[in-house]
Amino acid sequence: MNLRDLVRDVPDFPKPGILFRDISPVLADAPAFQAVTEALSGLSRVHGATKVVGIESRGFILGSPVANRLGLPFVPCRKPGKLPAKTVQVRYDLEYGTDALELHADAVGPGDRVIIIDDLLATGGTAEACARLCEGQGAEVCALLVMIELLALGGAARFAPRHVYSLLKYA
Repeated sequence: MNLRDLVRDVPDFPKPGILFRDISPVLADAPAFQAVTEALSGLSRVHGATKVVGIESRGFILGSPVANRLGLPFVPCRKPGKLPAKTVQVRYDLEYGTDALELHADAVGPGDRVIIIDDLLATGGTAEACARLCEGQGAEVCALLVMIELLALGGAARFAPRHVYSLLKYA
């Protein structure tokens, strides 16, 4: 099965000049989605993860079945104001401005070995912020797992020295 054949290229989304890599067709193909889940689960096992953290929102779609398959807790990493209990927050820079992510304050802590999952790695700002958030709570971030990596944007370097694994790489 070639996952790349299922990823849909959407030009000029969400704004002109951006080529969006849409994973919806992969999710709509049960064998392909199962293959992605199995591949990400195998990478998580290698690191002895104790928790899976998914970055809003497509990281939830990929991370939840991985956590379920491994029998691990799933932790949502969300935009501000979306989690109901006490949270911790980290702010990070974007190309034009800033953004923030939150975790429940009791979601991860010392002794946790965290795998972070998202659909795509571009510049790495969001993934790096999620890692800082987890590490700030005392957890060890073992790796970032993504379905797609956009190599030209250099996000893996920003996540270093942590491990980065991507199922598909685009130049």
